[in-house]
Amino acid sequence: MLILFFIQLIVALIFLLIGWAIVKKEAYGLISSFRSRPRGEQEELIQNGYPQKTGKLLIGTAIVLLIMLPLLFTSFPYALEAQIGVMVVLLMGGFIYLSKYEVANKRKKSYIISTSIAVVSFTVLFVIFYVGFQEAKLILKEDSFEISGVYGDEWSYEDITQVELLEEMPEVLLRTNGYGMQSISKGHFKVKNYGSSLLFIYKGHSPYLLIETNDDTIFINAKDAEKTKDWYYQLVEQSGKAE
Repeated sequence: MLILFFIQLIVALIFLLIGWAIVKKEAYGLISSFRSRPRGEQEELIQNGYPQKTGKLLIGTAIVLLIMLPLLFTSFPYALEAQIGVMVVLLMGGFIYLSKYEVANKRKKSYIISTSIAVVSFTVLFVIFYVGFQEAKLILKEDSFEISGVYGDEWSYEDITQVELLEEMPEVLLRTNGYGMQSISKGHFKVKNYGSSLLFIYKGHSPYLLIETNDDTIFINAKDAEKTKDWYYQLVEQSGKAE
């Protein structure tokens, strides 16, 4: 949690510092492509107020992010997702608005580019959140079990070496290839005492089902504790393996 806090804090402070330098010190060279523009365009942008409004946009975004930081220490389950979403909306929406202050002969092109970037960004975020928050289901078959969704796979009951129900999730040390947010972890992670592991877990929803096979270590749970327990009993019955 502290790592996420400091990452968000650093991002907000960077926005704040750059915005302050642009607004108060007229460091317009910090704005992307400003220095490479012809002198006439630079003067027109300054006259239109484009640099100052860019700086104020960054300062405003930083302030909102700082205000939202305490959410990370509350019970609100989607604090980080909300912060990312708000930041993207403010920045993308802000840059579309700033197109109004572009040089006259580039204003239309700027609207098109900034709007296109916003649409692509929102689409990518939506897909990432949608895929990441899809519930991973444990499906029991005649000779194997399957975990559905992204990062899911199928394993034979014969390959199971241990099945255990844990009241607490072991410490997750590192994400190597996966989706890790405040409320959910899905994909490949390093777990203390277990090494490389596949996680399909909702954080704070015990118990957690540990399945060890010849090739993989898997942690999975459902938001409903009874469903997780059902998975455990069914797997034990099918594989004959338990702690």
